[in-house]
Amino acid sequence: MSALAQGTFRSLNNFNYRIWAGGALVSNVGTWMQRTAQDWLVLTQLTHKNATAVGIVMALQFGPHLLLLPVTGFAADHLDRRKLLIATQAAMGALALGLGILTVSGLVQLWQVYLFAFLLGCVTAFDSPARQTFVSELVAETELSNAVALNSASFNAARMIGPAVAGLLIAGVGSGWVFLINAASFAAVIGALGMLRADQLHLRSRAPHTRGSLLQGFRYVWRRPDIKAVLLMLFLVGTFGLNFPIFISTMSVTVFHAGADRYGLLTAIMAIGSVAGALLSARRAQPRIAILLAGAAVFGFGCALAALMPSYWLFGLVLILIGISAQTFNTTANSMVQLSTEPAMRGRVMAILLALALGGTAVGAPVVGWVADAFGPRWALGVGAAAGFAAAIVGIHYLARHRHLRVRVDAGRLRFSIDDCDPMNVLHRPGYAVSEQKIQ
Repeated sequence: MSALAQGTFRSLNNFNYRIWAGGALVSNVGTWMQRTAQDWLVLTQLTHKNATAVGIVMALQFGPHLLLLPVTGFAADHLDRRKLLIATQAAMGALALGLGILTVSGLVQLWQVYLFAFLLGCVTAFDSPARQTFVSELVAETELSNAVALNSASFNAARMIGPAVAGLLIAGVGSGWVFLINAASFAAVIGALGMLRADQLHLRSRAPHTRGSLLQGFRYVWRRPDIKAVLLMLFLVGTFGLNFPIFISTMSVTVFHAGADRYGLLTAIMAIGSVAGALLSARRAQPRIAILLAGAAVFGFGCALAALMPSYWLFGLVLILIGISAQTFNTTANSMVQLSTEPAMRGRVMAILLALALGGTAVGAPVVGWVADAFGPRWALGVGAAAGFAAAIVGIHYLARHRHLRVRVDAGRLRFSIDDCDPMNVLHRPGYAVSEQKIQ
């Protein structure tokens, strides 16, 4: 068997996954270009360095994940995910085209950016759970964790390229052309979806069409202490920690007085860490609760350290650490929840996960933006640090209560041990083998 099939990139041995990953990479580069240009447009052209306005844009863009939760999980579990993704990707391309035309023509206003952000949020609320769970139809169950991690690596590889290119384009031709390029990039992923071999898809059983299906999803999660702990950790980090557009833009503009090109470079620098975190996750055979806990704690430490950095380049260096920890945390959480959830419930559970992780931004982003405006961006990073530490505490509480966490000193070293599974036996599912007994 080839190294490709056995190693970090083993999912790329699958034709359908290769086609999907190629199209998604092109589209993701465009998406990161637009995100960078949109934040710069709001912060420097439509307002006078108003971080609260950037927070409102983020709230409008991610809030629909919460508002539309009753139908987005249902759609991901009951509709043809491939056709749903074609529709959502086409709609996202049309929105990028509309915003690009307004900006290039010089007619764009702040309220229009708010409106487009909200409409984009409505579309992505349907797109995200379908896209996350569609991966399970591209590869076998045994390769799902690897495929999820490679998806994250692709997304963050685009994060290295997109913001840097966007910064140069903004400085050269303006934000509007960035939006138009992003609109064109959606053709790649739509084309990839059309090229997939339908007979090689790993179609899972669909959930029966019954009333109250979303309520069933909440009941399922409520009976699972492991999933509840992961979701609460994601909510804390997603709400108050993953506000990088605010952190990086305000530090860049307000503290280091940098231009659009250096702002884009900072976002690309952090993506180096994100790609590294995703590739490290792809190498692991199974996601582990210990890795999730470590990711949250290191993320908190990284944000605290970044808040203290005195120079642009030292700040950028710490962003690599933040990128590694944030991506390790997110990928591990995603894989743990997908692999331990019944296939028929996966769409609804992932919709709940994304609603908490992304929809929480609707609450946290304006708060973090206000903190940046009122007290400075360094204090806003302090909020992110607190979120990471709080998530780590939630993980420790879960391990102590349900996995009988024990701490001892052995040969002068501090060692931790946990039970193979929790007392409710909820982790014994096909494809999800929990093997760690010691955390050293």
